[in-house]
Amino acid sequence: MTIRIGNAPCSWGVEFAGDPRNPDWRQVLRDCAGAGYEGIELGPVGYMPENPAELGEALAEHGLTLIGGVVFQPFHDPARWNEVMDAALRTCKALAAHGAGQLVLIDSISPRRAPTAGRPAEAVQMAPDEWAGFRRRIETVARMGTEVYGLTASIHAHAAGFMDFEPELERLLDEVDEAVLKICFDTGHHSYAGFDPVAFMRRHVGRISYMHFKDIDPAVKADAVARRTGFYEACGQGIFCRLGEGDVDFPAVRQVLLGAGYEGWCTVEQDCDPTLPGSPVADAGANRQYLASIGF
Repeated sequence: MTIRIGNAPCSWGVEFAGDPRNPDWRQVLRDCAGAGYEGIELGPVGYMPENPAELGEALAEHGLTLIGGVVFQPFHDPARWNEVMDAALRTCKALAAHGAGQLVLIDSISPRRAPTAGRPAEAVQMAPDEWAGFRRRIETVARMGTEVYGLTASIHAHAAGFMDFEPELERLLDEVDEAVLKICFDTGHHSYAGFDPVAFMRRHVGRISYMHFKDIDPAVKADAVARRTGFYEACGQGIFCRLGEGDVDFPAVRQVLLGAGYEGWCTVEQDCDPTLPGSPVADAGANRQYLASIGF
């Protein structure tokens, strides 16, 4: 089993490229390498330089590999398709320029879904024609990534979007060709949604091309679900804790990957609010040490 461990800018609170609270991208690279990681994700397109020479030089300086990038966009909203495609195209070009392999597609938070994060029985569902358009938009971007740019495209479930709960994720996987769309499996979001990450992995590990390692504090989660707390507010409350301190069974996750002969990247994500007390650097170091302690 050859697994490499990376991190992502969201662990430093970077969710949107234009957020004035974002730390300097060069500092994030320094911190990531200093904490013992081999690679890093692109973050929201536009956060790191889109000039390949500038970013490539900085990655080489810190001995980091660019792993992949996320298109976190409103796939659920046909009126914003131009925004989705612009972000997707720019992300694909950036990844291809650096030989990064992973294109991760995430439906962004919808006001229609935000109140029912962690409440699958209550969540509003798309009408058949709405679902068909949603699926088509995801597949279009996935095909662009795979067929035009040579990337591995994967779907990532995310709290408060329309690709959140296990049944809709499995429905999408049934309807889109596996050669076009893999799974980027996020352990924390699956738990947030109210499902068992390890059980899902056992059923679908053959389609998982990429892992996001995220842990979740069960007490904060229960409170957030009960109060219908917004996703970013829950991040500020510490819903995503250090690995090994929440309800995700990472030794079992490791065993599933080991048993399947998984080879590739596992990227730590501990989403946080950059304005609140805490140390992303300390968290990144602790997370890397924890993973090493269980054999990663």
